[in-house]
Amino acid sequence: MGLAVGAFPLGALLAGLSAGVLVRRFRSSRVAVVATLVAALATLLAGVAPEWGVLAGGLFIAGAMDSIADVAQNTHGLRVQRIYGRSILNSFHAVWSIGAVAGGALGAVAAGLAVSRPLQFALTALICGVMALLSCRFLLPGHDPLPDSAEPPTAVTGLGPSARSGRPATGKYGMLLLLVIIGSAGALMEDAGNSWSAIYLSETLGAPALLAGAGFIALQGMQVVGRLLSDRLVDRFGQRSVASAAGLIVVVGMGLALVFPSLVGTIIGFGLTGLGAAPLIPAAVHAADELPGFRPGEGLTIVSWLLRIGFLISPPIVGWVADALSLRLGLLLVPAAGLLVMVFVRVLNGTKRG
Repeated sequence: MGLAVGAFPLGALLAGLSAGVLVRRFRSSRVAVVATLVAALATLLAGVAPEWGVLAGGLFIAGAMDSIADVAQNTHGLRVQRIYGRSILNSFHAVWSIGAVAGGALGAVAAGLAVSRPLQFALTALICGVMALLSCRFLLPGHDPLPDSAEPPTAVTGLGPSARSGRPATGKYGMLLLLVIIGSAGALMEDAGNSWSAIYLSETLGAPALLAGAGFIALQGMQVVGRLLSDRLVDRFGQRSVASAAGLIVVVGMGLALVFPSLVGTIIGFGLTGLGAAPLIPAAVHAADELPGFRPGEGLTIVSWLLRIGFLISPPIVGWVADALSLRLGLLLVPAAGLLVMVFVRVLNGTKRG
C-alpha cells in the first residue's frame, strides 16, 4: 500500500518539469482543464482498481496530472491577477485549502455511511470533471503573455520590472533557490499539521481521541483565514513584509508551544503555524513567475517541482529526528523554518500597493 501511494508523488516529480513546456505550447487554460479531467479519471481508476498494479498506475497518472495542473492553474491565476490590478493569488490558494478540507471531510462521511469506493470515486470524478469543463467559458483567451507584458498596460503597475527593486543582487538561479527555501519552509509548516499533529497531541501530550485531530483542524482552518486575508495585506504592506511577519508568527507561536508544552497551547501553536504558512507558497510562486532570465512559466515550473520534493522529504526528516530524539524536538524544525523565511525574505517583492 505504501509503495502504491508513493506512486502519486513519483508521478508528480517525473512529470512536473514538463508543465512549463506544455503551458507555452498549449496555453495554461487548456492545460489546466485537460490535466484536471485526466487526473479525475486516473483517480477513479485507482478507486476501482482490482489489483495493485492498476492502483499504483492510477495514482501515478493522477500525481503527474496534478503537478501539471498545479503549474497551469497558477500560471493562469497570475495572469488574471495582473489584469485584476492587485493581489488575489492568496485567495486562489485559500480555495485550494478549502477543497483539501472538504475532500477529507467528504471521504470521512462516505466511509462512515459505507458508500462504496466505486460510487464515491465516480461521483467525485464526475463533479470535478463537470466543474473543470464549466470553467472553460470563464478562462482568458489566447496564449499566456510574458509576466512583464501588460493586459492591459495600466493593470500591472508594481508587478513588472519595478517590483523587483530591493531584491538581493544574486543570479537568477540563486534567487530561485531562495524562493524554493521560502516555499519549502511553508511546505514543512503545513506538513507538521498534516502528518504529526495528531501523533504529537495523542502520544506526547496524552490528548483524548476526540482532540487528537484538533491540531490539524486548527492549522488548516487558520491557513484558510490567513490566505483570505493575505491579499489585502500584500497590497498594503508588500510581499516581503507579510512573509517576514508570517515567519515571526510561526517562530513565536510554535516555539512557545514546544518550549512550554500544553494541550491548549499546542493546538494554538498549530493554528498560528497555519496562519504563518498561509502566504509563503503563494509568495514563492508569484515571485518565481516574475524572475528575469527565464522563459514564461519556467521559473514557476521549477519552484513548483522542487516544492514537491520538499513535501516528499519533510515527513521523513521530522520522523528521523523523532526516532533519534523525540517528536517534540523534531517539531522544532517548524520554528526553524520560520527563521529561514525571515532570513531570506529579501528575495521577495517589497513594493506596497495600498
